[in-house]
Amino acid sequence: MRQPTRLGTGIGWRPEIAEAVERMPGIDWVEAVAENVCPGHVPESLLRLRERGVTVVPHGVSLGLGGADRPDESRLTALAERAEALGSPLVTEHIAFVRAGGPLTASPLLEAGHLLPVPRTRDALDVLCENIRAAQAALPVPLAVENIAALISWPGEEMTEGQFLYDLVDRTGVRLLIDVANLHTNHVNRGEDPAKALDELPVEAIAYVHVAGGFERDGVWHDSHAHPVPRPVLDILADLASRVTPPGVLLERDENFPEPAELERELAAIRETLEQAGPLPGGTARAASVRVSSPVGTNAGPDVEDATRQRLALSQAALLSSLVAGTPVPEGFDRVRLGMQARALAAKRADVVAKVAPELPEILADGYRPAFLAYAQGHPMTDGYRRDALDFAEHLLLTGLPEGAETRRLRDWWLERSGPAPLSRRPGARLARATRRALLRR
Repeated sequence: MRQPTRLGTGIGWRPEIAEAVERMPGIDWVEAVAENVCPGHVPESLLRLRERGVTVVPHGVSLGLGGADRPDESRLTALAERAEALGSPLVTEHIAFVRAGGPLTASPLLEAGHLLPVPRTRDALDVLCENIRAAQAALPVPLAVENIAALISWPGEEMTEGQFLYDLVDRTGVRLLIDVANLHTNHVNRGEDPAKALDELPVEAIAYVHVAGGFERDGVWHDSHAHPVPRPVLDILADLASRVTPPGVLLERDENFPEPAELERELAAIRETLEQAGPLPGGTARAASVRVSSPVGTNAGPDVEDATRQRLALSQAALLSSLVAGTPVPEGFDRVRLGMQARALAAKRADVVAKVAPELPEILADGYRPAFLAYAQGHPMTDGYRRDALDFAEHLLLTGLPEGAETRRLRDWWLERSGPAPLSRRPGARLARATRRALLRR
């Protein structure tokens, strides 16, 4: 493995803070959500940063490398195109699954709309390794993968997080994006010791580090990316930095953006933490034995058997169906935690749909959120957030909203984006709607 690119200190680029990021002193690099960048229409702010020599790294969220299916070729192509359009030295994704079902399980394909943990089992590791090797072969630059935060634990896990990551790097040569906020989240929510994870994982394979904030409620840590970075997260960063100098560290903030001066103070606290920590002698001894000297992707290993993928597919589909479609909780899972995760997924769906289709909360006002959460209980997402927004609007129109200005605006919005009007399964309702449309045209 080649030495990782030295990145320095960076911040997550988001359109809401684009101008502020351009003016911030000491920003060496930025990270942009890959799915929000169109290669042919790169935001002017990112182009200006690139012209100034600021590195831009695309951070993918939709590949689902931890899923049972092989990586979708079109998604890999899209990620590669973004890396080339941004002149990036690497791309990053997550150790997670984001969809389940489909041909492997002969069941409907379901989308989580969020990153869900993979079981730390040999089956899941075999599938993940093969998926990552496929991604490495398709990408023009090195790939790094991120550990995620989770509310839930899989029953029957065979490895700790550190052991899982160690074997993953050993078998694929992939680099790691270590999120210290996620280590803190998993400490609070799943009782996992961050220091033990750092002891076990191959720290010299780290490409860069994420730092983010969150909040605790009723004994559960919510990795919100919308709150200041707390002291425990900086302490984990200091522990990591005492073992190895990370090539880059990045502050993530996705919502509830403070004034630029507050973000700059958080960046200053990150720099101070790194400066005060400093690697200790022998701090990387445990990781030194990992085999990462071979070129990326050459530790091929045998192909994963279809039966292995199917076992993983069935378990992931059962979990996701329970979370988004209300099917029974799979054996061994904590029912309370699954309920919390299900509510969190529905809330995230509501938030993201409001962002991709801001007209909906504008049209429905205070009624948007309760209406969407009620809709989500019986309508799992199957094809991304934009399709979800259209399906939600169609559902409201077909269930017979009272005629009025709100309904007319919603219908006009839906028609503008979808073409033909939705057809009700009830002939009487179709006739009544056709009559109303005719009257409205007079």
